[in-house]
Amino acid sequence: MATIKDIAKEVGVSAATVSRVLNHDKSLSVSNDKRKLILETAERMSYIPMRTRKKKTVNNKYRLALIHWYTIDQELEDPYYLSIRIGIEKKAVDQKVEVIKLYAPSKDDLKALTSIDGMICMGKFSDKEIKLFKAVTSNLVFVDSSPYEEVYDSVVLDVERAVVKIVDKLIIDGCETIGYIGGREYAGSDQVPIGEKREGVFEAYLTSKGMFDPSHVYIGKFLAESGYRLMLEAIEKGLPSAFFIASDSMAVGAMRALHEKGIKIPDQISLIGFNDIPTSNYTVPPLSTLRVHKEFMGETALNLMMERIIDHRLIAKKVVVPTELIIRQTSK
Repeated sequence: MATIKDIAKEVGVSAATVSRVLNHDKSLSVSNDKRKLILETAERMSYIPMRTRKKKTVNNKYRLALIHWYTIDQELEDPYYLSIRIGIEKKAVDQKVEVIKLYAPSKDDLKALTSIDGMICMGKFSDKEIKLFKAVTSNLVFVDSSPYEEVYDSVVLDVERAVVKIVDKLIIDGCETIGYIGGREYAGSDQVPIGEKREGVFEAYLTSKGMFDPSHVYIGKFLAESGYRLMLEAIEKGLPSAFFIASDSMAVGAMRALHEKGIKIPDQISLIGFNDIPTSNYTVPPLSTLRVHKEFMGETALNLMMERIIDHRLIAKKVVVPTELIIRQTSK
């Protein structure tokens, strides 16, 4: 079982800093990147707080289920949802709300839930899954998807504006050909295909400018290994001037492939990722990316849920969270 000292050694900070971050000490002066890296490392090393080990009873007024469409292993491979979850849990601590986490739950897992005031559903879900959620509670909030917007609350990104910002930046930089590396996702045990909005917006926007070339579009999974493999394929076929890579995890893998082949970034090719995970600032060179306010998305989801429970709000809300373009050294 990992200790605070183990995490401190892994990250390269003091045990006191780790302790204060894990206890959400708002007075601590530490960068957001370092704080997120500590939280991700604690999660990866399966750290269990002492108060949890002792099973200290907390008199929480409300009980919420947090449904994650990923497994624990998938969450660690792609920390995007981990940061959203941290935002939910931090806000829940502040409001003394008990959160019961379920990763990729089965029908039996959902049936076992009792005395639940509401359910926050993180990720993308099929109609079949949503019906199962509704059978448990009518208070549902979705994060990173917005099914049945007239009924359920949701928190999503302004994906269209985000992609346009990335493409416009690359065009201003003088990139004449722009490629895309991304993934496809599927919901539920039936693996229902989900449309990937980033890819759709990218194609439509470049087409409107007469710049879209389908030969520079590469699709795999939102993982570093897939980014590495797809970039090697792109190198074989011939590289465009730049790539928009739809997740930072994929971008990390893609950068490794370019380094191995001796292709210099950004002198020979520009890259812009998506998500701004903590490791993006520590790649060589540091990755230009689109910052998603992930913890804020989680906090907003918890706030929406409490409005439903406490204020008995009946009209559904959809909160669209803006993004921020972070230019580092992989773009000109």
